[in-house]
Amino acid sequence: MDNIKRIFVAGHRGMVGSAIVRQLESLPGVELVLRTRSELDLLNQQAVTEFFATENIDQVYLAAAKVGGIVANSTYPAEFIYQNMIMQCNIIHGAHSAGVQDLLFLGSSCIYPKLAEQPMDESALLTGTLEETNEPYAIAKIAGIKLCESYNRQYGRNYRSVMPTNLYGENDNFHPENSHVIPALLRRFHEAKLNDAPEVVAWGSGKPMREFLHVNDMAAASIYVMNLEQSIYEANTQPMLSHINVGTGVDCTIRELVETVAKVVGFKGDIVFDSSKPDGTPRKLMNVSRLKDLGWEYSISLEAGLTDTYQWFLANQDNFRK
Repeated sequence: MDNIKRIFVAGHRGMVGSAIVRQLESLPGVELVLRTRSELDLLNQQAVTEFFATENIDQVYLAAAKVGGIVANSTYPAEFIYQNMIMQCNIIHGAHSAGVQDLLFLGSSCIYPKLAEQPMDESALLTGTLEETNEPYAIAKIAGIKLCESYNRQYGRNYRSVMPTNLYGENDNFHPENSHVIPALLRRFHEAKLNDAPEVVAWGSGKPMREFLHVNDMAAASIYVMNLEQSIYEANTQPMLSHINVGTGVDCTIRELVETVAKVVGFKGDIVFDSSKPDGTPRKLMNVSRLKDLGWEYSISLEAGLTDTYQWFLANQDNFRK
């Protein structure tokens, strides 16, 4: 029993947190400590401090965050920066105060400058202006990285950070207005198939390129990075540039993505690209050479991941009806 690790996954009901939980559950010597929002308000510093003081936690996966698309980020910038900052501060400081040595912070690729050179290297952090629409969220995530690094430098903690590319998979948000591109496309093509629609219209020219990582790969990478030997981790990072990109290192055009989704869903109609709609950034790709040097690579192809995600959507679609 002395070898059992008590692991707290903050945000265990989210897409990434739930994937981490599924994989940790299959490992020996793990005792998961999970709390719903009603059981532990991560915005309440006293509650979080008391939680860590009494639960004897060995490791923390900090996957909790307030997240949303462009509309939500633009409409509620104060909530996005405040709530994410407070949750991160409460958990990281609470873990430190209770003597927790090991913590993994999950960030976002939006930490990088809007015009960062492609593919985006970890060293691009803080070298330019951020994308305006999600700047408050990005600032909070950058602060999370620097919180971890500061506790490491001052107190010798082992607090690490991983920055994922665009994620999709089980427990994604399939809301018709608020979802990201992959769940939105899966739902749109599914409904078009059911309604025998002759065509589906996709926004933009289809030329921009994007990178996508299945959430199960993200969970596997998170657990891998958390448990790397300290000497190996330190040999591949720097005290003030310690975060690690997580992605495939491979991107595709939006046209290729749309056509693959149509194939997975079984939509037989036409696909029309509306070039009058905005394309967004031409390319957004992560440099994942640091993670490869540490010994981890993705394993789930885009088509296989989309197929898995569509099957999950079919099994849970009643939860996504208006």
